[in-house]
Amino acid sequence: MIVLGIESASPQGGVALVGDEGVIAEYALNVEATYTERLMPTVDRVLQDARVTFPEVEGLAISIGPGSFTGLRIGLSTVKGLALATGKPVVGVSTLQALAWSLPYCRYPVCPILDARKKEVYCALFEYRGVELVCLMEESVLAPEDLVQRISQPTCFIGDGWRVYAAFLREALGGLAIPPPTSRGASPAAVADLGRRRLLQGEKDPVEELVPRYIRLSEAELKRQKRD
Repeated sequence: MIVLGIESASPQGGVALVGDEGVIAEYALNVEATYTERLMPTVDRVLQDARVTFPEVEGLAISIGPGSFTGLRIGLSTVKGLALATGKPVVGVSTLQALAWSLPYCRYPVCPILDARKKEVYCALFEYRGVELVCLMEESVLAPEDLVQRISQPTCFIGDGWRVYAAFLREALGGLAIPPPTSRGASPAAVADLGRRRLLQGEKDPVEELVPRYIRLSEAELKRQKRD
């Protein structure tokens, strides 16, 4: 089964194809351009360079957040359009889980951390038990000061939140804070692989029920609440 995966929850997003032999092609983009401009051209480029036609793609996977509200909406709209036009099955994948999946079989717990602005981070905590990725802490939006209270052993951080809060995390946690590799965002190949695993088990998400996982209310919703 060949699955097309899209990651648009963070500035470093992209598109990947994953099949029986692993990653067929992956384009990760960390450039100053909107997903409206670059997403579909990247899909076309990945298919073209991999010499895979869209009819050969058997499923779609999309990162559903948490992350950039705008990026999530564009990514989901794109995948929903493709699914409705072609009838291909689609699954949503947690952005934080995909981040952790980018560090396969890490010996330490993995804490994916994304900058949520407002002096907060989107975060979760996972660990590998054999080949399985187990969630130790549910997805949350926390102040970094609250997050460090939940770290009690050496933990590998990954995601763009490390770039913003590295100095604080190192000071607060000392040797417990293990810096990430160079990647700042979830790998589109990780999104495709996690989605492919679900699709192979016969799972799929109803297209009309696929929505972004924001965790925190948008600015418009917060302003509406204040007015009410």
